[in-house]
Amino acid sequence: MSPARGMALKLFALFLFMAMSSLIKASSAEVPSFQAVFFRSFFALPIIVIWLAARKELSTGLRTRNPAAHFWRGIIGTSAMGCGFAALGLLPLPEVTAIGFASPLITVLLAAVLLGERVRAFRLTAVGIGLVGVLVILWPRLSISPKDMEMAATLGVVLVLTGAALRSVAQIHIRRMVQSEQTSAVVFYFSLTATVLSLFTIPFGWVMPSTPVLWMLISAGLIGGVGQIFLTSSYRFAEASVLAPFDYASMLFALIFGYVLFGEVPTGTMMIGVAIVMSAGALIIWRERQLGLERGKARRSLTPQG
Repeated sequence: MSPARGMALKLFALFLFMAMSSLIKASSAEVPSFQAVFFRSFFALPIIVIWLAARKELSTGLRTRNPAAHFWRGIIGTSAMGCGFAALGLLPLPEVTAIGFASPLITVLLAAVLLGERVRAFRLTAVGIGLVGVLVILWPRLSISPKDMEMAATLGVVLVLTGAALRSVAQIHIRRMVQSEQTSAVVFYFSLTATVLSLFTIPFGWVMPSTPVLWMLISAGLIGGVGQIFLTSSYRFAEASVLAPFDYASMLFALIFGYVLFGEVPTGTMMIGVAIVMSAGALIIWRERQLGLERGKARRSLTPQG
């Protein structure tokens, strides 16, 4: 274990993902969201294959015992990605990122319902606080005004929340998958299935992008592939509980990219909501770490000594 290296890899991965999102956002006025999904997925595949080959895992890392699980993971994840990419064209980058923080909160609830995980009052309270924060972020957008801009923003909110819920379902599904599937297989087959599934949306308005947008989309795919490798690698050097708080660095990167590239300035209301959501997330992470330490002590006490 090398926690510092794991943290650096996680931070760089999040930076790359935000750069990818910025490229997708910049191309959103010209290219439909599921066409962007195709480029993001297709051009990530060679990066993943090269990585597996370099690690000499190409022959073993892609073996699967449950192809159907990868198929359903692909459908759920592709739908989530499409919703997220569509929202980027309707809302500021920091706002999409902030609302997306609802996903881990939803995951806690789904884990209790679908996996039977025991969720105590502390975590439920933290989730409740986090959802209040999400409502604070959403409040200015909850408008029924007929103005086109506001209607578009409301649609963007619906898309982000739908994508967050789908990502939560995907996370629950992946928790089951990794019991029998290798992480490299999960990463590879998701990119493959997302590439294939996105092709079915061609009849719904794909376009021939201009040369600058074409290069942005290709770059988004390549950057996304590299980011996925860095993210996966980070967990080889540090525990998930150590790396979890760094997810919130995405907000800092979103603020920087949004301001520099798109001139987006967050409102005070949004930042208050973000602070509430991040505080709730930090409470959940802290509680999970405490429970992990307690479980570790229990295991050690049951281990025969000498």
